[in-house]
Parts: sequence; C-alpha cells; structure tokens
Amino acid sequence: MKHIFQKGKNPAKPTLLLLHGTGGNELDLLPLAGMIDEEASVLSVRGNVLENGMPRFFRRLAEGIFDEEDLVFRTQELNDFLDEAAQKYEFDRKNIIAIGYSNGANIAASLLFHYQDALRGAILHHPMVPRRIELPDLAGTNVFIAAGTNDPICSPLESKELQALLQDANASVELHWENRGHQLTREEVEEAAKWYKGIVS
Repeated sequence: MKHIFQKGKNPAKPTLLLLHGTGGNELDLLPLAGMIDEEASVLSVRGNVLENGMPRFFRRLAEGIFDEEDLVFRTQELNDFLDEAAQKYEFDRKNIIAIGYSNGANIAASLLFHYQDALRGAILHHPMVPRRIELPDLAGTNVFIAAGTNDPICSPLESKELQALLQDANASVELHWENRGHQLTREEVEEAAKWYKGIVS
C-alpha cells in the first residue's frame, strides 16, 4: 500500500496510523499527527480503491451503503500491511493507534470489528458502523469518536450505535459531539488530543 512512514523521537510512544477520507491521500492527515503527539512515529496510508479517481479504503455501492465483501477484503489487506510495516520499520505492532476521518475512520473501525489485536486504540472522526456483526473482545482498547450533530452522512443515531457496539465488546469509548456537519474541525482534533494524552501518559 502506498504510504509514508516518519520515525518518531520517542519509540515508546504509539505509532499513529493515519487513514484519510474519500478523495484524500497519505499527506492529508499529517498535520493531525503533530497535534496529537509530535513525538510519535507516523504511518500514513493511501487507500487502494478508486471511486471516480478518488482514493478510498474500500468500495461502496452508494452513499452510506458499503460493499461488505470488499470491506472485509480491504480490512484484511490493511491488517496484513500493518504486520509487514511493523517488521520493516521496527515499531511495536501491538502499539498502534489509528486516526481516521470518514472513510478512513470506517476502515479503522472495521479493523476493530474484525481483528482483536489490530489496534491499541483509535480516534475516529465521523465514522459509521462498518458492519453489523459480532465483535471480538476489545477489553483494553480505547476509542475516541468525534461526531457531528448535523452530520448528513453519519447520523447521530449511527454514532451512538457504534459507541454501543464497541462498549458491548468491552472497549472503552468516548463520544464527542460537535454542533457541525461531516467536516473535520480543529476543535474535535483538540479534544482527541486531550483524550489521547489521558490514555498514553
């Protein structure tokens, strides 16, 4: 998978896995990594799927309707890539925190739904429920969800459902609301940074 790796100043810190939204690329979320933890290593990945020339992490059939078969395949592809990247760049495979926006948040959530040890935690900006399946035991996994009360793509009900599904799987989840739509805001990133410092320090 096309990606950027930046070795951090502190190898004890988590590696931040950056996952862009539809039409983005591996450069988009690099500023967020600095806001969350400027000492951490960063692995920023570009999605392998194109929709009308726009990179994504998996196919969809329509707005809000995922191609589940492709989602499962691409989730495994990303999980395998993380295994390989951890060996290549010599970072702790069990100490990855994903930061995803929109489509990137959905593939990060899908990693949590399908693989018990894929991520130590995740910051999910405007995610949806990737699939309605039985989740693995996510005890010890920390998740921050940033949602918009007026999000036209991801309804508040869906944000709450995702929170409930993750909590039922024993994850620790914080749901943060912004009185906005689907856009990624500085305010929610600052709240994510506070949450991150609470779980990492």
